[in-house]
Amino acid sequence: MQVYRGMDIGTAKPTGEQRARVRHHLIDLADPGEAFSVAEFQREGRRVLADLARRRVPALIVGGSGLHFRALVDPLEFPPHDPAVRRAVEALAPGEAVAALVAADPGAGEHLDLGNPRRVARALEIHRLTGLTPTVRWEGEQAAAVREYRPLLPLVALGIDPGERLPARVEARFDAMLGAGLLEEVRRLAPHLGRTAAQAVGYKELLPVVGGEVSVEEGRARAVSATRALAGRQRTFFRRDPRIRWLEWHDDPAHWAAAARVALEEAGWSS
Repeated sequence: MQVYRGMDIGTAKPTGEQRARVRHHLIDLADPGEAFSVAEFQREGRRVLADLARRRVPALIVGGSGLHFRALVDPLEFPPHDPAVRRAVEALAPGEAVAALVAADPGAGEHLDLGNPRRVARALEIHRLTGLTPTVRWEGEQAAAVREYRPLLPLVALGIDPGERLPARVEARFDAMLGAGLLEEVRRLAPHLGRTAAQAVGYKELLPVVGGEVSVEEGRARAVSATRALAGRQRTFFRRDPRIRWLEWHDDPAHWAAAARVALEEAGWSS
């Protein structure tokens, strides 16, 4: 969500001082009323990575979105999208959509959840646009590389997990955002948020507050709960990645720097 201009506090966007010290990429690329897909993020991010690689400059990919991380480092491919085809697919009743997909691909249920209307609709859209079925896509070399976590680029991945401290840290972090003016930021942006940006955790829960529908206390509670749930999903996603080396938790940032340096050296990356 840091790609959106103006969404600063709620996305923990790096400050101007931090960005002056270290160059950051993929920040402030779009207005909050625009849709910015993972595929667009991938194209822009890979362009940056290719430029850095040509100049032999290492890149740090940081953040919490597992899908966006894998879109940069792994051979994920995003099939085309067509609004007209999507509308036609979504006009089908759920049972009709499943029947149409299974007719084209009897083994579809082995590769996606047929009880998820959104996934079924997307699979049908892809099939109508490309002729590729879920089974064909699953059996391809690209899909195998993704399942086996084979990256496109030389990669060392480090993970930091506060463990049982996470719920309290989430709450303290969100309160700090509120203290920094997050509610005012949401109020200012509310008329301009598009469908994607309006779903950002924290913003989504505070929009009813600025709309006068719920109290600040209720909005805060919803946002903290949603953030904890998101962090849990992120933890599950990243824990499945065998490439990530998890560093032991420590409260001293200097400890992280030393531990990261050791891990990089052990992986053959010299400073």
